Formats: sequence, C-alpha cells, structure tokens
Amino acid sequence: MTALAQLPHLRRAVLVPVAAASLLASGVGIGIAVSAVAADDPAPVVVTRQPLAQVDAPPGAPHRTLGLSKVVVMPGAELASHHHPGEQLGYVAEGVLTYTVETGSAKVMKGSGEDPTLVTKVKPGDTVKVRPGQWLVEEQGEVHHATNRGTVPVVIYLSTLFRTGAPSAIFD
Repeated sequence: MTALAQLPHLRRAVLVPVAAASLLASGVGIGIAVSAVAADDPAPVVVTRQPLAQVDAPPGAPHRTLGLSKVVVMPGAELASHHHPGEQLGYVAEGVLTYTVETGSAKVMKGSGEDPTLVTKVKPGDTVKVRPGQWLVEEQGEVHHATNRGTVPVVIYLSTLFRTGAPSAIFD
C-alpha cells in the first residue's frame, strides 16, 4: 500500500491542488485555442439590428408594416449613407450617435412622445450629436449616415412604418 493510500487526508491535500492545476491549465489551453480560432474569423459585426415586434396592416395603415427594432452601434462603427422606405423614429437609449443628413431633413426631439420638444432640425450637410433621451424623426427618402465616435455602444430603439415587404434601409 502506498503512502497516499494510507493517509487519506494527505491524498486529498495532494490531489485537490493537482486537479485544480490541471483544470486551470486546460482552461488556459482552451482560451488560447479559442483566441487562435477567433483570430482567423472575419472582422466582427459592429452594427446589429434586432427585430423586437411587428404587425402588418395596422388600423389606418393598410399595406404597411409597423415595426419595433433595437439597433446597437459599436464604438467606431459607421452606418453608410442610406434612406428608409417610410417613416422612422429612432430613440437613443445609450451612447451618443453622430448623425449627418445628406438630402432632405430630419428632426431631433427630446421629452416624452406626449409632450415633445424640438432640439434641432437637421438640414443637408448638418451633423449633430444625438444623445441619450433624444430621438430622431426621419422622413421617407431622407438620406443620412451616422457613426459612433464614442467609447460605449450606441443603443437605438426604432419604430418604423414601411410598405409591407420593403427593406429596413436602402443604401445610397
């Protein structure tokens, strides 16, 4: 019989640290393997759009889809020039969105929907910073682009009223 078999407390004292070291080492190995695989992946997605709710043909709007989405724009990400095939409201919940109108116009609002206050009207060539608690009113066809120049993600909740079947954005 070995010394470890004769002394159970010694066996536990030796085996527990050895097992912990083994698990730690395997975790480090897995982390290195994941990092190596991740390094070979294409560039990360920096803008995501998550549909939250939608209804087709709401009362008063036949042939339209009313939608609610969440968009996350990571730091440094840019939204290329585009327009929308209908009306869109964009509420900035987190971060600061740098927003530029190319053609048409948009409004930056603040306050509740029941008692909104106009912050500014954005005309072609104007660039504004849309801050948390402010929201954009984008008219159909207004061409714009935006970026996140900050260090935290920009979170935007979008309410859209588009023709049923139309894309959420049309790139220009």
